[in-house]
Amino acid sequence: MTGPGGALLVVGDVITDVVACHAGPLAPGTDTAAVIRTVPGGAGANVACWAARQGRCEVRLLGRVGVDAAVWHERELAARGVRPRLVVDADAPTGTVVCLVDEGAAAERTFLTDSGASLRLGPEDWSDALLDGVGRLHLSGYLLFSGSSRALVAVALKAAGARGVPVSVDPASAGFLAELGPDRFLSLVEGVDVLLPSRDEACLLAGCPDVAEAAASLSRSVPLVVVKLGAEGALLARSGEVCARVPALPVTPRDTTGAGDAFTGAFLAALLTGADAGRAMEEGCRAGAAAVGRVGARPPARDRREASSMREPTAGRVPPQAGTT
Repeated sequence: MTGPGGALLVVGDVITDVVACHAGPLAPGTDTAAVIRTVPGGAGANVACWAARQGRCEVRLLGRVGVDAAVWHERELAARGVRPRLVVDADAPTGTVVCLVDEGAAAERTFLTDSGASLRLGPEDWSDALLDGVGRLHLSGYLLFSGSSRALVAVALKAAGARGVPVSVDPASAGFLAELGPDRFLSLVEGVDVLLPSRDEACLLAGCPDVAEAAASLSRSVPLVVVKLGAEGALLARSGEVCARVPALPVTPRDTTGAGDAFTGAFLAALLTGADAGRAMEEGCRAGAAAVGRVGARPPARDRREASSMREPTAGRVPPQAGTT
């Protein structure tokens, strides 16, 4: 059942993460010892999982995966309380990201990204009925980095506007954002009410090296701008002014992959269920701290019996040979 504020619908990427944790610098041309794990990921899917972890509202996810991992991803999303609606792509494999995590003090990570089926999500995968019972729509910024998924964003924004459903966007990637161009990005998300960039993304979008000034500038065109600052917490800007800052919780980082997604998911769940923005930021920082203290970008799975009730049929047919990775 949806909560009093309605459900959260996340539209975005569902990815297979190959996480390689290594100590010290990489050794070019030879071996570097590492601990390697394959885990479910994707910015959109991660946001949905962390939002569902709060247990305050129903969380739904629209995404696109390949035949190779459709069943596995559906099961893993349901195990974290998300109601997945996955379109199965018969021609493209599930997107894969190789995450290189330096096990030094900052647990910094580098991504090698093959978006695969995730960016083939298109207008044909959308139905206005997806907004039934929805109190907020969240769009992963990765959708804006291909023509097909950009077209989907336009359709979803129009449908949400017609129903009065507020929309949030997380820019997702400073590297891809630089290729797309800040002006184009901002024009594509015109009308959203919440923007959730990282420090680098905010500065890039505003063309300003000072993050507070960047947030203030962006808030002149987006009603609420929340900038995620990692170990420094987060700041909030409205109407051209920074009006709140929330510190991060102290934690020994193991893997910073997905920390921003955790913040976004918890923030949106809190906002949707009546918290003010400051309180929602505190929830986001708590989730971010939980994320960096574990390997992988998602919270732990729920009890499997509980999760089985969260599953819905996939939007596309899953051929019999689809299985786990």
